[in-house]
Amino acid sequence: MQRRTALAAFLDTCSEDALNEKVLLPLFRQLGFHRITAAGHRDKALEYGKDIWMRYTLPTQHFLYFGIQVKRGKLDATGKSRAGNANIAEIHNQALMMLAHEIFDPETNRRVLVDHAFIVAGGEITKAARNWLGNASDAAKRSQIMFMDREDILNQFVVTNLPLPAGILPGQMPSGS
Repeated sequence: MQRRTALAAFLDTCSEDALNEKVLLPLFRQLGFHRITAAGHRDKALEYGKDIWMRYTLPTQHFLYFGIQVKRGKLDATGKSRAGNANIAEIHNQALMMLAHEIFDPETNRRVLVDHAFIVAGGEITKAARNWLGNASDAAKRSQIMFMDREDILNQFVVTNLPLPAGILPGQMPSGS
């Protein structure tokens, strides 16, 4: 419970880049994804809706490619978002762009399309936002879009027993990075 509370407090205050680097990248590595590549937020020019892309190897040795759009706060379906929240219509456009744009996998030396889009939020993804995105997408795209919100992130950290980012437990000193 202490680890979960500490991680929740970190999610409340971290930047999108810190969420990517300190929480999501280690989590997806622990879950078995490979070739995890973060686009970062310094150069958004070639991001095409993907903050991160990664590959998962099936037992048959085939690959599935995933793109991730990360938002730090809450995702909602209101007409005008409050500060710190993102509107799902913006996310919808980014997800469509992500699914339509090829990525280059240097390990296979091929250009491939993203098979699935993860919408990840450090806050809540409201039911209204999930419903809006489902209604706005056709059946093919709807099956390619998955959600991971704050509760999912917290649960995955507890279930996988993944170490928390350095310095977020009370009494710990942050690392030099």
